[in-house]
Amino acid sequence: MQTRHDARHTTQTLTAPEWWRTAVIYQIYPRSFADASGDGVGDLRGITRRLDDLADLGVDALWLSPFMVSPQKDAGYDVADYCDVDPLFGTLADFDEMLAAAHAREIRIIVDLVPNHSSDQHPWFQEALRAAPGSAERARYIFRDGRGPGGDQPPTNWDSIFGGPAWTRVTEEDGSPGQWYLHLFDSSQPDFNWENEEVREEFRRILRFWLDRGVDGFRVDVAHGMVKDPSFPDWSPNPEAASMGGDSAPAPYWEQPGVHEIYRDWHRLLAEYDGDRALCGEAWVSTIEKTALWVRPDEMHQTFNFHYLETPWEPAALRRIIDDSLRAFGAVGAPSTWVLSNHDVVRHATRLGLTAENPQGTGIGPDFPGLPEPQHALRRARAATALMLALPGSAYLYQGEELGLPEVLDIPDEARQDPTWFRTRGERYGRDGCRVPIPWESDAPAAGFSSSGRSWLPQPEGWGTFARDCQRDDAGSTLSLYRRLLEVRRAHGLGEGTLRWLDPGELPGVAEGQSEDVLALSNQDVVVLANFGATPIPLPPGRHVLASSTELVAESGAPDREDRAPLLPQDAVVWLVSPENVPLI
Repeated sequence: MQTRHDARHTTQTLTAPEWWRTAVIYQIYPRSFADASGDGVGDLRGITRRLDDLADLGVDALWLSPFMVSPQKDAGYDVADYCDVDPLFGTLADFDEMLAAAHAREIRIIVDLVPNHSSDQHPWFQEALRAAPGSAERARYIFRDGRGPGGDQPPTNWDSIFGGPAWTRVTEEDGSPGQWYLHLFDSSQPDFNWENEEVREEFRRILRFWLDRGVDGFRVDVAHGMVKDPSFPDWSPNPEAASMGGDSAPAPYWEQPGVHEIYRDWHRLLAEYDGDRALCGEAWVSTIEKTALWVRPDEMHQTFNFHYLETPWEPAALRRIIDDSLRAFGAVGAPSTWVLSNHDVVRHATRLGLTAENPQGTGIGPDFPGLPEPQHALRRARAATALMLALPGSAYLYQGEELGLPEVLDIPDEARQDPTWFRTRGERYGRDGCRVPIPWESDAPAAGFSSSGRSWLPQPEGWGTFARDCQRDDAGSTLSLYRRLLEVRRAHGLGEGTLRWLDPGELPGVAEGQSEDVLALSNQDVVVLANFGATPIPLPPGRHVLASSTELVAESGAPDREDRAPLLPQDAVVWLVSPENVPLI
């Protein structure tokens, strides 16, 4: 096997085999994480300065959303140069410094790769606009003649994920109306033609560029896309389906079989490098069984479990998706992943309390029906995280969730940035509410995000109350809960364990008919109880509490008894030690 190694990283000691099977991976949205330059936008040096906080949190790896050269029409998911850092975020030297500093703390770095489309400012697309129909330059993208008289109608009826048509017509060099190009997202994001070998070879070069610098893997954007049905049929989506997938009849631009050969090719390329470099796919796929196809042994190593993310806070639904996930991923030898929040969805510290439907990517604002009481939603979010981190496999955390950050609802219209907001003329709020810069110090300008007090999205009033410095020494804070859960998860090897469901009906004190409100499971030597019902349940006697998502309550009616059992209230999860050779039930 060929081994590549960069001399700049000779001190790297990250040798754990297949680390990605059990890792807790923390997503950084760079523009909203930490701003070292003072311009109001987070940057790479800001990340470097905050690495000790992430090491203290206890995460294994960082996934960085795009920081490459981009006009920032879609917050960096419109890439103009895949092999350089956008000056907004710093320089390649800043990246190398950040990477080395992370590795010195035994934290791996995963880079976001955007292969479905580029920016319209990418040199290739600019060349395509200047070239003639049928040229090699246009063959790198998806150009088609229009339909109808004069080609005035788009080649298909496809809609953009961000709203509006998925085709834009170009003006040819002579000023005449010309061909149409496909963009599944914004018109500034033309889709690559992955049937073109030149495109495939270019991305091999891009992968090698970052692997040679020492990155530990890639998160692949729109991993369910890239390849389109070559017949380009008209297609009308199910209005109930998620915007990025999830329809029982997949769109002709999602879930096409040809994507799998691309990932097999990339898998072989990564295998040339030491250190178990990993691919993780953002695959919004219609079923969990189909999702598992992306992580067969010769393809990707992980893919996000969006079916878990979208599961409501209901015990039967959660048990079903946990079982389905472990079965589907286990059948192909892959770890299941677990995730509750990211940069594209309403933060789960708000979402889990919503009482109205909220399709992925739509967003919410102050007029959204069924907004939750904040503390109620946060209580559920803490419990959901405690349940998730008890499961075997790999887990993803999104920056700020460890602080209990809610979705920001009241962003002024004039301050919004998401293309969804503009392409739908304000009918959809989009994703700005989960992307507001996070707080670090309660009394500092911009809550410690930026020394200048500038912030590319406005932070709401009272944002500083969530700041890390307020929570660091508070044993009951959300930050302390996350640190404790990650500490116990690692110490007890929960990521590499095996889940076994326990019968809550046999728990002492669980009344007949109440067991349907309780989930009980064991993993390694840890027993986990989750109470979804209004009636508190007593903890089994003689068990030590390792962690609890909320404060336990005392048994009522027996104030003088020394042996009264603590009670687990509604929307709470507790981790217990099950003593060796003493079964819980």
